[in-house]
Amino acid sequence: MQLKLLAATLSLALGLSQAGSALAAGDSAPRASSRKPIAASSEDLIGRTVFQALVGEFALLRGDPKFGSDAWTDLAVRTRDPKVIARATEVAVLARQYERALELVRLWLEIEPSSAQARQTQSSLLVLTNRLDELAPELARLLEQDKPNLASNLLHLNRMLARLSDKKAVQRLVDRLATPYDTLPEAHFAMAQAASNVGDYQRALDETEAALRQRPDWETAALARAQLQSRQSNKLAIDGLFDFVGRVPSARDARLTLARLLIAERRYDESRKQFDRLLKDNPDSPEVIYPIAMLALQQGDYQTGRSQLEHLLKTEFPDKSTVHFFLGQLDQEQKKPDAALAHFRQVTAGEQFVAARSRAAQILMQQGKTDEARELLRATQGSSPAERVQLILAESQMLRDAKRYNDAYIVLDAGLSTQPDNAELLYEAALTAERMGKPELLETHLKRLLAQNPEHAHALNALGYSWADRNVNLSEAYDMIAKASALMPEDPFIMDSLGWVQFRQGKTEQALQTLQTAYRIKADPEIAAHLAEVLWSLNRKAEAQRLLKEAASQNPDNDVLADAIKKLQP
Repeated sequence: MQLKLLAATLSLALGLSQAGSALAAGDSAPRASSRKPIAASSEDLIGRTVFQALVGEFALLRGDPKFGSDAWTDLAVRTRDPKVIARATEVAVLARQYERALELVRLWLEIEPSSAQARQTQSSLLVLTNRLDELAPELARLLEQDKPNLASNLLHLNRMLARLSDKKAVQRLVDRLATPYDTLPEAHFAMAQAASNVGDYQRALDETEAALRQRPDWETAALARAQLQSRQSNKLAIDGLFDFVGRVPSARDARLTLARLLIAERRYDESRKQFDRLLKDNPDSPEVIYPIAMLALQQGDYQTGRSQLEHLLKTEFPDKSTVHFFLGQLDQEQKKPDAALAHFRQVTAGEQFVAARSRAAQILMQQGKTDEARELLRATQGSSPAERVQLILAESQMLRDAKRYNDAYIVLDAGLSTQPDNAELLYEAALTAERMGKPELLETHLKRLLAQNPEHAHALNALGYSWADRNVNLSEAYDMIAKASALMPEDPFIMDSLGWVQFRQGKTEQALQTLQTAYRIKADPEIAAHLAEVLWSLNRKAEAQRLLKEAASQNPDNDVLADAIKKLQP
């Protein structure tokens, strides 16, 4: 790379014989520097030019852009050569010497007034230095001089001015530049973009509509209009896109946006029709196949979802890991563990990586391969602290499911040794300690968590429930659970805790209402067990037994239900 730069520099320097002759004849230096030209022979000047160009470039290579800029600026003033001035301007920008760069580009225009490159460079520098008043006539001149590319240049205006913080001033500038060309749809689109950038969405919509009237088949404008309309209502955007794709059936991106908006509005059948048309026109397009597969899965059409995902694997879709993850989920749900495992093992990167490894370990655990499952998780390298926590949680959950509570706690405790204040680890360690029959550990972890976050509803609920279940600290337990309920009033498990502490306090009728509400929201077996005990205490034993029988038929292996059935015998 350095050799190429050196060769380019030598080529530039050795091509300056005309400039050298001019300086030897005594040309005066422009205002860009106070240095005076020194008369010299052509040979001496060429040698000095080569040397100074090399000095400037080697300064840049050494990481000293200021010295490099000084060398190139001096050389530009001495030679007055447009190529040298262009390079000196570039180096001044690299050194963040924008005032010097502007002075150099003015010298460039003095020598080469018709240079489009010089004028474009000047415009860019005026943007960098936030000189909008000087910028306006320069941009107007550029637009007028480059008529063959006028439409493209109008569309480029907002991108060019994007770094300016005063968006209102930018809008005024774009309006000033684009209005003379309002017979072009690109002019209206430029004004629409500038208006949108300042939050004037009605003006932006009006200008976009004007662009579409002048160019009715312009898909970019149709998409921009839909985006603006969706700020008011998806229905407006949908109606506009339906009209557009009716007139321009080949507009793939517009039809794809329409299909997605229909999904957002839960108009699944209409969305499916749009995707079917897209698939017919673009049978091998990943941008079409992927959303069709997701829509099919969302609607419960697993056969179509699977076939499209498998098709996606044969395309150039870049995220094959995600495809394998969803196929693995399908196989896991359809009781095909070996096929699911094969897909999960092919998830090698991306957002689904840790989840895929966790599911793979879960399958291995269910197959009795406990050591292999744990080794898989431990061999997985999380790319962030959050991913490493998820791996710890996955291993501990797997062990809890196997009722190996001590082992699960050891895993969580090891995680807490490196991340002692991690909320997820503290919470899971507390619940695991409860399963181990060690309430003192549960209290230690939950109190540490609540010291960090007093508004952690689940921690409040867990500690309050633990006290209520052990029939201790009932007043404090009630206060904690009531606070958790205020934070998450619709959570059925917090309602269950509230009902249980009310029962422990002797507020039986209140407890009954609370638990009945919780069970209506979520027919959970533990809520059923608590509700049955309250009914039993009210001498509604037949209701309690019916409830337990119904819950047990749905949850035959639940330990809490089994204990309640034994306890509430006639």
